[in-house]
Amino acid sequence: MNLLLDTHALIWVFSRNARLSKGAADAIRDGSNLVFVSAATAWEIAIKKALGKLKVPGDYQAGLKRYRFTPLDITSEHALAVEYLPPHHSDPFDRLLVAQAQLEKLILVTADPRLKAYGIAVLDA
Repeated sequence: MNLLLDTHALIWVFSRNARLSKGAADAIRDGSNLVFVSAATAWEIAIKKALGKLKVPGDYQAGLKRYRFTPLDITSEHALAVEYLPPHHSDPFDRLLVAQAQLEKLILVTADPRLKAYGIAVLDA
């Protein structure tokens, strides 16, 4: 499977938070799966940290390397695809993740039930 972690799923992995479902944790640990983390997630974390709304344990880049996660850049195609998404959700970071999951054929690991409305493959975080 090719997985794309939502921001909260990544934070739960980094912090070893028990809120991460067993199914998601098993899929993330499974070495036969590729796990992607979007640049949109780095951007969201940076903004929320700068505003004092979020604390993330450890170093972001080191965490990606430690867990062998693959960074996923934001392309113009990803950004432009957001325009065509139905208005199920207004969060710009989540909408970009949905567009990336659609275009790259990734399974989005998320605990946000609203993202299922987009018809993408979702694994409950």
